[in-house]
Amino acid sequence: MTTEQSLPAHLDPSTYPRTHSDTTKNIHLTLTYATLDPNTYLTQTSSTAAGANVLFLGTTRDTFEGRPVSQLSYTSYPPLVFKTLSTIAEEAVATHQLLGVSIAHRLGVVPIKEASIAIAVSSGHRAAAWRAGEEILEACKQKAEIWKREEFVDGGMEWRANADRDAEGNSIGG
Repeated sequence: MTTEQSLPAHLDPSTYPRTHSDTTKNIHLTLTYATLDPNTYLTQTSSTAAGANVLFLGTTRDTFEGRPVSQLSYTSYPPLVFKTLSTIAEEAVATHQLLGVSIAHRLGVVPIKEASIAIAVSSGHRAAAWRAGEEILEACKQKAEIWKREEFVDGGMEWRANADRDAEGNSIGG
């Protein structure tokens, strides 16, 4: 038995990408081991009624608290993640009257400068789109069952919860 055959399906890259869509609300969710394509997510959320389309890409930076990072690695449990992301997207649509939402998260190794999360939203006006994009990102970081391992150049590594840091990168809690 090979290593890949012994992996549970939710950890096996060959079982991805996994998607969930609600076409009635124009919500699109993706978990993938592949590089994220921003154009895909903007296209999913586009609407002839949209006056604003906002895209956020969260990328791997090369340092964390002065320590050189070699890459990040993400894992998740898709059945829980899709429930959580669906709730987040549905709440954003209802709150901001969004015309479309796309949330895509990469799993596995994400090298420096590559995106680990893409959030695209469309709305009639820019203020709602900006607010919704930020709120969706913060809700994903606080609630989504996706775990990150920072891997450092010196060979060390640390698992981190996304909710450990605020939007400016400051530690939350203790």
